Amino acid sequence: MNFSIGSAKSAKTAARLTGMLLGAVFLAHGAVAAERMQKSAAQIDSESRTALNALYAKTPGAKSLGAKAVAILVFPSITKAGLMVGGQYGEGALIRGGKTVGYYNTSGVSYGLQAGVQTYGYAMLFMNEGALKSLDKTEGFEVGVGPSVVVMDEGMAKTTTTMSVDKDIYAYVFSQKGLMAGLGLQGNKITRIQPK
Repeated sequence: MNFSIGSAKSAKTAARLTGMLLGAVFLAHGAVAAERMQKSAAQIDSESRTALNALYAKTPGAKSLGAKAVAILVFPSITKAGLMVGGQYGEGALIRGGKTVGYYNTSGVSYGLQAGVQTYGYAMLFMNEGALKSLDKTEGFEVGVGPSVVVMDEGMAKTTTTMSVDKDIYAYVFSQKGLMAGLGLQGNKITRIQPK
């Protein structure tokens, strides 16, 4: 009889934990889904340029590399949320020669030890035409597959000079807010969009 009472308590605890887990997953999905409401081209363009200017002001090395890049893809705000299963989404603009030449979204799904909600942005500096052409593959561009991508942290950003540039793409992550372990760009999929 004690066994059945213990099993009932264990079953209730397991059901409660499962409910909490599912609730957190739906909450995380809702946060990412809300971010997916497509913005207008003018709004994406404005937010992307503001974010790039802020990055340049804070990180002079990014500005030096940006001057040598053939194009820069800026995602000003990406929302990442999850509990064990996570998702992220954001929209950005591709800037070439000072003009916006395209709009893209970045999205990804992740699994593992993660919990929370975080927002951040990133800029990808395409250093050659070959890397830039890979961006518009029909199935989408996946970070970490194809051209080499170097994610610049604060230390690398300070020590990298334009003389030491030898990779296809340099990515700067900025404006991190919120707590969530496991921020990374690998596996993010980038797809061209037509904003409203």
